[in-house]
Amino acid sequence: MKSEESSVHGDSSFSILHSSFNKYYLGLGTNLGDKEENLRTAVRLLEERVGKVTSLSAFYATEPWGFTSANAFLNAAAELHTSLSPLEVLARTQEIECMMGRRHKSVNGVYADRVIDIDLLLCFDASGALIRMNTKELTLPHPLMGQREFVMKPLREVFRD
Repeated sequence: MKSEESSVHGDSSFSILHSSFNKYYLGLGTNLGDKEENLRTAVRLLEERVGKVTSLSAFYATEPWGFTSANAFLNAAAELHTSLSPLEVLARTQEIECMMGRRHKSVNGVYADRVIDIDLLLCFDASGALIRMNTKELTLPHPLMGQREFVMKPLREVFRD
């Protein structure tokens, strides 16, 4: 990762992130229904509603993490370019999750089966500086990504320093 960083705290600072494009790394996961189709649909909706998906990892079958389920997951990572701020990307990814049938986000570390989960993992601004933020809605970089091999393996595939 680049040594330069940008910190963002509070809504008024987000205008600095609109200079050109931001590069996001997203984690995607599903363990209900047609999992491959769910991931492909999520990527298509990201392209339509959020920005340009410039790289997509292979799909990885993984066991549930943080809860017990008979349903294995299919996970992937994507690189996405957009002029949207992190909170705008979060809102749009949550809209996509809802459109695809997800009704509840994980609350207080309680996880459940899901048709789709889209997590913002990393964000870099137009200069290549890592965006760090910690708000009620969003923490970047994602605080648990390093503990999750199902996130890190596909992320390593698409991340280009």
